[in-house]
Amino acid sequence: MREEEKKLTSRKKGKKSFFKKRWVYPAIYLASAALLITAIFWYQSNNSAKNDFGYQGDKLGKNGYKDPAVEVNKSVENFKWPVKNMKEAQIEKEFYDENASEDKQEAAMIVYGTTYEPNRGIDITMKDEKDFEVVAALSGTVSKINDHDDLLGNVIEIQHDNGVVTQYQSIKNIKVSVGDKVKQGQVIATSGISQLNEKAKTHLHFEIRKDNVAVNPVSYFEKPVTSIEEAMKEKAVNQNEEKSDETSKDSNQTNKNNSNDVTDKKQSENDSQG
Repeated sequence: MREEEKKLTSRKKGKKSFFKKRWVYPAIYLASAALLITAIFWYQSNNSAKNDFGYQGDKLGKNGYKDPAVEVNKSVENFKWPVKNMKEAQIEKEFYDENASEDKQEAAMIVYGTTYEPNRGIDITMKDEKDFEVVAALSGTVSKINDHDDLLGNVIEIQHDNGVVTQYQSIKNIKVSVGDKVKQGQVIATSGISQLNEKAKTHLHFEIRKDNVAVNPVSYFEKPVTSIEEAMKEKAVNQNEEKSDETSKDSNQTNKNNSNDVTDKKQSENDSQG
């Protein structure tokens, strides 16, 4: 019995002596602190990742609000023909181009009574001269509808990015309303007739405008909206260069004339002295 008591006593002393060592408590403290810091960093990084990538369901967004996640890989659309059956379509009257030949310019004039106006779009018909479905050339928002215009044959206007609008005239059976979001290729109306271009019979007058300036639609089919802005900037640069060249030529001509005047004056003075 005494020997067993001695063993138990020695074990208890051994345990006490272990916890009495100076390095034990600092080690335990440091280990606990390390675990706590690791847990905090893990929690913060997990919440940060959730906030950076929007939300799903009831998860909060970047600023603590339930903002919908932005669609990053949104595809860029190119202008398409505004008709359902493109293979059977043809251009009855082309866009009036200021740089075209006189014959093409004359053909692109709209004659209404005794007035002549340049065509600011293209007039599309079908080879069989029948009615056809009109579709949105580009996705956008319907910003204007005029279904009581006999002269233009009713109008739908669709707003797009960068100040670009597409306009559809000479239509009937309108299938959209102002404020509607339409997708590219969606049927929005049927071709019709107009007093402005009665010779075309059933047709679609289609326009593309950038900041209310009409551009030739044929030049932008299969191209994105941004191509219009790029082309207009390039045109503006070329016009500025032409003006600069003309100014330089005028300046050179003025200097030349002044030089000639001085020369003539000196010659006159020499002749008078002689």
